Amino acid sequence: MRSIPSLLKPLGLTLLMAGTCAGLHAAPAPKITPAKDIIGFSIGDDYHMASYTQISQLLKKWDEESDRVKVVSIGTTEEGRPQYMAIITSPKNHEKLEYYRDISVKLSRAEMDEATAKKLSKEGKAVVWVDGGLHATETVNGQTLAEMVYQMASLTDDETMRFLDDVILLMPVPNPDGVELVANWYMRESDVTKRTYATLPRLYHKYIGHDNNRDSMMNNMKETTNQNRVLFIEWMPQIMHNVHQTGPAGAVIFIPPFRDPFNYNFDAMIPIGIEQVGAHMHERLVSKGWGGSAMRSAAPYSTWWNGGMRTATYFHNQIGILTEIIGTPTPMTIPLLPQMQLPTGDLPLPIKPRVFKYREAIDYMIEVERAAVDYASRNRERVLFNIYGMGKRSIERGSKDFWTITPKRVNALKDAADKAPEPEMDEQTRMMVSLGFARKPVAMELYDKVLNDPAMRDPRGYVISPAANDDFPTAVKFINVLQKQGVDVYKATSEVTISGKKYPAGSFIISAAQAFRPIVRDFLESQDHPMDFDYPGGPPKRPYDITGWTIAEQMGVEYDRFFEKFDIPAGATKLPYLPLEKAMSVSISGPANPVGYLLSHRVNDSFIVMNRLLKAGAEVYWLEAEQTVNGHGLGTGTMYVPASAKALPILEAGAKDLGVQVFGVATKPTGAATKLKPVRIGLVDIYGGSMPSGWIRWMFEQFEFPFEVVFPQVLDAGNLKDSFDVIVFPSDTFRAGARGGRGGRERAGPDPETIPEEFRSMLGSTSVTKTIPPLKTFVEQGGSIVALGSSATIGEAMGLPIKDHLTETDKDGKEKSLPSNKFYIPGSLLNAKFNNKNPIAYGMPEKGYVFFDSSPVFERTTDTKVTANKIAWFEGKEPLHSGWAVGQEYLDGGELASEATIGKGKVVIIGFEATFRSTPHANFKLFFNSLYYGSGEATKL
Repeated sequence: MRSIPSLLKPLGLTLLMAGTCAGLHAAPAPKITPAKDIIGFSIGDDYHMASYTQISQLLKKWDEESDRVKVVSIGTTEEGRPQYMAIITSPKNHEKLEYYRDISVKLSRAEMDEATAKKLSKEGKAVVWVDGGLHATETVNGQTLAEMVYQMASLTDDETMRFLDDVILLMPVPNPDGVELVANWYMRESDVTKRTYATLPRLYHKYIGHDNNRDSMMNNMKETTNQNRVLFIEWMPQIMHNVHQTGPAGAVIFIPPFRDPFNYNFDAMIPIGIEQVGAHMHERLVSKGWGGSAMRSAAPYSTWWNGGMRTATYFHNQIGILTEIIGTPTPMTIPLLPQMQLPTGDLPLPIKPRVFKYREAIDYMIEVERAAVDYASRNRERVLFNIYGMGKRSIERGSKDFWTITPKRVNALKDAADKAPEPEMDEQTRMMVSLGFARKPVAMELYDKVLNDPAMRDPRGYVISPAANDDFPTAVKFINVLQKQGVDVYKATSEVTISGKKYPAGSFIISAAQAFRPIVRDFLESQDHPMDFDYPGGPPKRPYDITGWTIAEQMGVEYDRFFEKFDIPAGATKLPYLPLEKAMSVSISGPANPVGYLLSHRVNDSFIVMNRLLKAGAEVYWLEAEQTVNGHGLGTGTMYVPASAKALPILEAGAKDLGVQVFGVATKPTGAATKLKPVRIGLVDIYGGSMPSGWIRWMFEQFEFPFEVVFPQVLDAGNLKDSFDVIVFPSDTFRAGARGGRGGRERAGPDPETIPEEFRSMLGSTSVTKTIPPLKTFVEQGGSIVALGSSATIGEAMGLPIKDHLTETDKDGKEKSLPSNKFYIPGSLLNAKFNNKNPIAYGMPEKGYVFFDSSPVFERTTDTKVTANKIAWFEGKEPLHSGWAVGQEYLDGGELASEATIGKGKVVIIGFEATFRSTPHANFKLFFNSLYYGSGEATKL
């Protein structure tokens, strides 16, 4: 092991087998050991796949042998593996690696004049990121990473040597745990013809599987945090290539450009840069006669959404490229599809249908990866200066009055134009309009009057104050999200005044005048997704992912906006990006010898304290009447903890470490209350793994809920009350009757004989016929069921007096679900109302936001056998707050969440996505309350 060079120590990177490369020069013909001599087969051999252990072995060996390659660990994974990244460049560049990294970061931050930026652009090296293995069953890409490193270490052709001189190539493995799992599962069969990874028993990421490419907003997972630290804090590559599969049917690979819409928050140079790099990739393949590269309309990918690895880069002024290749270690066939045989602008060179080998897929990927590096090499100064220019424009936009044009503003312009006289047209314009080549213009003065309406200008800054946020620990978590994104955040160290308003110490200040302004706007302002239909009146085009997210509002953070001149006050200091900000430490307040303590139900982390108290055997109550301390209300369901030796150290730690306010009281509160009991939670999962279940598993661990994962066979066997007090059905683990959102399909799993015996107990699927009867018995005996998202349809199966709200009557008098051209809401934030007097909604506001993703919505039937209490519902014809909604008026009056007593137990259904990707912290309380309420004992104090 060689020592860590001092130039890399500030990066927090650990070299594996590095050592200084001073004085070393690339040999004319480097002696680099091929993969076959190390792991026993060549990369791309049919029916063979290298595991992460083997890929790591290769990288370490090539690090030892090559002065072009340095392998570092960028952190550990959720399963505890080191997450390796290869840094590849010339030996001379390695000598000055810290210098070039510093240039890349400085240009990205854009806090310099243009002359300095041009000088640094001439001196710097382009930085390019190419990953492999994010989605572990997309196996071509992890294997290609190893092959690309080998070629960059061993080839001596002119092009490769130019790449090494001009470019610093970063090649990380985004999902080591998944690559290890998938390869080992595939290679376990000695008969190569039986090898498959289609029967994987669990998700290929410990918690979230495919959603590991949906975590780049929140950075919840360790791997995402590691990667984004490199992308947005430590290196700031100008080009990022995120590799996936599979390509369009009848083609080989999807390569950008993408279809519209692109997000109007980021710089216009982003879509242009994507087009240029994408065209370079297509050109390289076509020039070699390699057909089957498709673009734009060939796939659903756009640049709107923020949460993927490559889409997050756009909001940091980086050119993000996604490719989707075909190929498997088991040879496959390119099918013959007639429509894919005619050349078009989106498929310039069709490919003949034939057997397609694994190595061919890897060769395609090598070429498109080399194309990205080639573009950066040929345009080294330009890509460096362009990232500076985008950052500089962001700073300028945040420093003055600026208007972001959105679809709503364009519609307002059209409405104003309809009411205004038609303007005079010059002769050329009149001719173009008469020929149908142009539309009639509208009055020029409407641009300033409507599009530049002073009331609609963008904020220049934001302040998040502890005085305005009852759940300030969650506000700090929001600041952590911004820190992980590389956003500049300031913290008041004493009382400060901004635009005449005083803010206490501990307030967070965010200026829009920074290079990453697109992220600031994207996380604090609502999204307005353009209407996107196949044709007027036709069905909507499904977006690539969700359309509205506004992270601050999903987390329930309150903040002030400022539209005038906004300067950081003298009493504020800039937070480092790392380490993350900690919760504001507080002390228990109140009398010296209290009889008990109060905690606000509004604070999510109060549940951590509550779980610790119950685990220790301390008493905890939820009080029906809201309590006040020093005139400040603590919200409905205030938590009361009688004083005890068991409780005090837990409460002290909660105040000090978590920032949870604990108020000692001299007098015991009186009135109606619920005494809580420890609960045994069963979390439903299915063979192959449920991503919503995995997310909740991660949440349970963060908030310290006790739980056990349970599979359908256990549910169907009955006697559930012997093992559980509450059973949780995440979205996609049950579906019956009414429409549901994502997932909800039956997945019984493979033939038991094709998998090892240890995994057979995970097989099976939930159903109305087999699963509902034992669940009814469980509830009647005092158990609770909590169902989320699409699984909330279990309520109807359990006998709740509800039915689908989103229906219409056809010409034959039959009820049917609304068609998509009438109702379609794909992942948006909506306004809703909550009954926070009900224990399920304790701590919630009366009005708030919910994340809705084609979720089930209910209405009452005339059945009176079971009484259900309404917890959350829609009220009004325009509930959309952020995103895209077709037919939102149909939601008016629909129920989102209900609870009912059946026998001795409870059924709670929460139709919207209250735990979606562990993002909507403002809704977590609904879910957490549901876990304990059914087992609670009604009492009076």
